[in-house]
Amino acid sequence: MTVHIGAKPGEIAETVLLPGDPYRAKWAAETFLEDAVCVNKVRGMLGFTGTWKGNRVTIHGTGMGMPSLSIYVNELIQEYGAKTLIRIGSCGAIQENINVRDVVIAMATTSTTSMNNSVFHGANFAPCADWALLKAAVTAAEKRDTPVHVGNIFSSDVFYSEHPDLDTQLERHNVLAVEMEAAELYTLAARHNARALAVLTVSDHLKTHEALPSDQRERSFGDMVEIALEAAFN
Repeated sequence: MTVHIGAKPGEIAETVLLPGDPYRAKWAAETFLEDAVCVNKVRGMLGFTGTWKGNRVTIHGTGMGMPSLSIYVNELIQEYGAKTLIRIGSCGAIQENINVRDVVIAMATTSTTSMNNSVFHGANFAPCADWALLKAAVTAAEKRDTPVHVGNIFSSDVFYSEHPDLDTQLERHNVLAVEMEAAELYTLAARHNARALAVLTVSDHLKTHEALPSDQRERSFGDMVEIALEAAFN
């Protein structure tokens, strides 16, 4: 047990899927895993371990934002031995050619966060995905005929931005979408020699203001979860 995770030794699998929302973790575990058991309820951050096609998998919430994700990923890697960590979450599209319900797979992450400044002494560390996971996820998406986009994303420290001019520069430099966690996940994976990837469903569009209705989210998010699972055990 750790300060934030109540699972006993051996109850966390080496492969962990990481939605931000703990109730999405519950839904994904009940929908895609066999014999899923709740292994964490501390602070309401639910975690479940079960099997997918005979492979042990944990699906664990991280909360919103990089500081929250950092707590759980640090403990999952250092205390429970997690080796493959895949974020499954939502994102807002920036580019006009990306549609709501499409899947975005993050090759690399841009961020304005100050979390790495003390580590890299001002150097602009560029967190990137594990290549084998990235390749496997793209292959899985293409086999499913899921519209998929691969490239750079922006991990934001804030949900309500006060800098619309930043969105303009992100679009200009072909950043695909914005979310709030992947940059820290990729940084921690690099630091601790783990594998990481972010597979994201476009839930809304920053330019068109289209948003995915809540009653249609489960089906779209299901594609993302299956792509992540296929990638993890390719």
